[in-house]
Amino acid sequence: MIDIDPQELAERYIAQWTEPDPAKRRDAIERLWADDAAHVLHPPVEIRQAADRLGFADQALRAEGHDAIERRVARSYDDFVAGQGFTFRARGGAVRLDGVVRIGWEAVLGGEVHGGGEDLLVLAADGRIQTDYMFPG
Repeated sequence: MIDIDPQELAERYIAQWTEPDPAKRRDAIERLWADDAAHVLHPPVEIRQAADRLGFADQALRAEGHDAIERRVARSYDDFVAGQGFTFRARGGAVRLDGVVRIGWEAVLGGEVHGGGEDLLVLAADGRIQTDYMFPG
């Protein structure tokens, strides 16, 4: 496995979510994510409750491959960064254990933290993200 600095990976990971230029954002995604990568989101409670009412036991939301991940990141940028003025920043203390990196992040508006979460990034042999398990809140 390639030697990866976990905090540097966290910073690059968070930067893709706040990149305003679509071409640069796509380039960042291709450099960060394996070709067949998956972003798996533990959805907000209201989405989990609605899925449960409809009989769905598996309530994770998934984006697979560069195109789907790009749509997910672009949607987040359009809604939170461009639309509401948020920025995201990596917390310190990212840690790697074998092929998994745990990072924390914050959503910031007007200098105040308004939320955040943690991600578990499972790395591919080339050091790119194979699977991202995102836990907002």
